[in-house]
Amino acid sequence: MEDVLEVYSRAPLENRPLVCLDEFAKQLLSEIRDPIPAIPGHLARQDYEYIREGSVSGFIIAMPHLGKRDVFVGDQGRRTALDFAACLDHLANTLLPKAEKIVLVMDNLNTHKEASLYEAFPPEKARALCERFEMHYTPKHGSWLNIAEIEIGLLSRTCLDRRIGSMKEFKTEVKAYLANKNAQAKPLQWQFTNEKARIKLKSLYPII
Repeated sequence: MEDVLEVYSRAPLENRPLVCLDEFAKQLLSEIRDPIPAIPGHLARQDYEYIREGSVSGFIIAMPHLGKRDVFVGDQGRRTALDFAACLDHLANTLLPKAEKIVLVMDNLNTHKEASLYEAFPPEKARALCERFEMHYTPKHGSWLNIAEIEIGLLSRTCLDRRIGSMKEFKTEVKAYLANKNAQAKPLQWQFTNEKARIKLKSLYPII
């Protein structure tokens, strides 16, 4: 916990941007009957029946100091080691190609390792990508420390809180959401520090 909080307390550096990463999933559901939109005097109506169309997983990429975010979805909409590696490649070479080092905060999922890069790419490219990242991990049961969790909550409540029937529709909705949010970029100020943690979470510290 203190390692992540120390990372959040650092002053923003243009050549070492802070990025928080996490996965999320959305169940795809299509309509059996077309919903009836709301009109004056009547609420919108939706049939309780639906068709299961599988699910899609994506990676939320939060850049708190820049006030921006992105969503990466692999070709199959999964979150395997290969998808994770493709996400880091997208982050390093498409989103932040000029960054000297990307300070990356994520949870301890078994795919969140440098080894995933070697599964996906030739060793030369895998090593080059490893050199681009400074990786930090949230503790077990400490996902609340990951700023990407905040972005997932906003995305779920604002964009994904309704039935979406296909991956194409999912990507269209997410793209529109990101365009709107990033057009109003607001840097996030993390307030919880190590000093506050040592007071508020005193019971979690060993007694010397």
